[in-house]
Amino acid sequence: MKQSKISIGLINPKSPDNVHSVMRASGNYGVDSVFYTGNRYRRAMTLNPNAPDISRKWGENIPLTEVDDLIEAAGELKIVCVELVENAMALPEYEHPLNAFYIFGPEDSTINQAIIDRADAVVYVPTIGCMNLAATVNVLLYDRLIKSYQSIDDNALILASRDRNNTVKVG
Repeated sequence: MKQSKISIGLINPKSPDNVHSVMRASGNYGVDSVFYTGNRYRRAMTLNPNAPDISRKWGENIPLTEVDDLIEAAGELKIVCVELVENAMALPEYEHPLNAFYIFGPEDSTINQAIIDRADAVVYVPTIGCMNLAATVNVLLYDRLIKSYQSIDDNALILASRDRNNTVKVG
């Protein structure tokens, strides 16, 4: 199996629930790091310090870092913007690079043109209407997984991943 490096960049996210769900998805799909810009997430966490952390154990060891510039944070990784913009490629047709930095726009706006222009690729999830930020991250990461042709040991993965209250078996 090839070793890859995967990072996520969030542009000015506003919802702690979305950020925490992104962290959970990142843990579930083997993302190395998550970066975000802007002050809305930090402000929302300050105003509501008791917001439930739904990232669960799978995302707790992934660094979540505030940065000023996602392009700079990407380093040598291929930049892939995920956004509903004209001339973007439909996700089912897209072949993911081995090392990728996926950039997602804010929940209530879009990725600015300067970032789109710097991207190595721009993809979108072909849905009717737009999806929630965390849902889009999950779909993108699942698409990457199923196209990676990784060998999966089903029972070992299930035993390591399922909730402790789940002891159900088939057959």
